Amino acid sequence: MREKLYEIIFEADTKAGKAFDLSLIVLILFSITIVMLESLPNRPPIFYSKLNVMEWMVTIAFVAEYFVRIWVVRRPWGYVFSALGIIDLLAIIPSFVGLVLTGSHVMVVLRALRLLRIFRILKLTRYINEGSQLWKALMASRNKIGIFIFTVLILIVIVGTMMYMIESNQDSGFTSIPISIYWAVVTLTTVGYGDIAPVTALGQTLAGLVMILGYAIIAVPTGIVSSEMNKKTQSEITTQVCPQCLKEGHDKDATFCKYCGGKL
Repeated sequence: MREKLYEIIFEADTKAGKAFDLSLIVLILFSITIVMLESLPNRPPIFYSKLNVMEWMVTIAFVAEYFVRIWVVRRPWGYVFSALGIIDLLAIIPSFVGLVLTGSHVMVVLRALRLLRIFRILKLTRYINEGSQLWKALMASRNKIGIFIFTVLILIVIVGTMMYMIESNQDSGFTSIPISIYWAVVTLTTVGYGDIAPVTALGQTLAGLVMILGYAIIAVPTGIVSSEMNKKTQSEITTQVCPQCLKEGHDKDATFCKYCGGKL
């Protein structure tokens, strides 16, 4: 029974595993919705009472899931102190804080602690299997991205200084080089708050060039990361979790864990 539950809870290659993961995702999103609805003001008391009942039902389900995970793994303490284990524990603790803290003077703190339930959304991270591939691509291209960011910073300083030279004598808000650099950052990143804008023809021309350049710059880091991702071998990866180290991302034909050497 433990092996069957292990396959259902920690792997998603079977129909039962996929159904369990989907149910857990729905439960997490439902819990986040409850937290958001609890923040709505001026609702009837019955509204908050029903939300409280639903929240405790969700909490009980998470508690049961947490202890079942501990029971089915071969190394329970390894799971408890793992990143996913800590996230699972933090997902259920806030709901029990109110049972420990009593007194009207702590209600403000209690309300803040209960809002930590919103971080149950972190439990969704275990279902992002492609995250490791994206992280590896970012690490492989970190030098190129670093040079790109350094080049952009130099460009921002130059453009900001030029705009200050052009607009400093006008009543347009460019009162110093740091403020002009702030404008260059906002404009080059295509955010465009509009709190500062050039009024001279030369300044507006420079602003237009910076805006166009901003769209071109956005594509550079995307191309760098995409190029690195295409270099990676596209081997078929399963959701199988190692019973020893609780890590996933193994090849389909793997017999042993590539991280700790344990048998899968």
